[in-house]
Amino acid sequence: MSRRGRPIYIVDDDVAVRKSVHMLLEAAGYSVQVFASASAFLSSGDMDGDCLIVDIRMPGMSGLELQQELSVRNVSIPIIVVTGYGDVPLAVRAMAAGAVDFIEKPFDHQRMLDSIARALKIGHQKRSQAAEKQAARDLLALLTQREREVLNQLVTGHPNKITAFNLGISPRTVESHRSKIMRKLHSHCLSDIVRIALAGV
Repeated sequence: MSRRGRPIYIVDDDVAVRKSVHMLLEAAGYSVQVFASASAFLSSGDMDGDCLIVDIRMPGMSGLELQQELSVRNVSIPIIVVTGYGDVPLAVRAMAAGAVDFIEKPFDHQRMLDSIARALKIGHQKRSQAAEKQAARDLLALLTQREREVLNQLVTGHPNKITAFNLGISPRTVESHRSKIMRKLHSHCLSDIVRIALAGV
């Protein structure tokens, strides 16, 4: 996670704040990219970072508006909002919209580093979940229509006899489909099948 790997983005119109946070993160070993405005960040086209630190009040597009634009573009990145005095209501709105944290100026360096560590952990978990979901969907795509029907019955908890009755086939045919399902999903037990089926939803 982000130690000289995927960048952490800083979007702030305040030069002093940009430099301060940049130096702090570089010293902590992070890869960092800085932008003086939300539009400059969006124009860069590079949004595949680990974390976005954005000032909530900026000329032109605000931090809150940037967050909304990223949501429209389906860009999923942990966002830390930096706020000034009296901006807490805006920060609460940002949190409600999915920001992972907000930090009030002037901020303590350790507070910033702790917030980033938490944001990176959340981002890593989301990427892992997304990867697991895609892997499950890839496996489920290997099943035939009838195998999907049998799978749905299994996930519902129906035994082979009930599945056979519901689908109008023999219990032996259900068992055959079940064996094929387990082989295609690389599963060794029913719980594996259920986990993959649920992950692929």
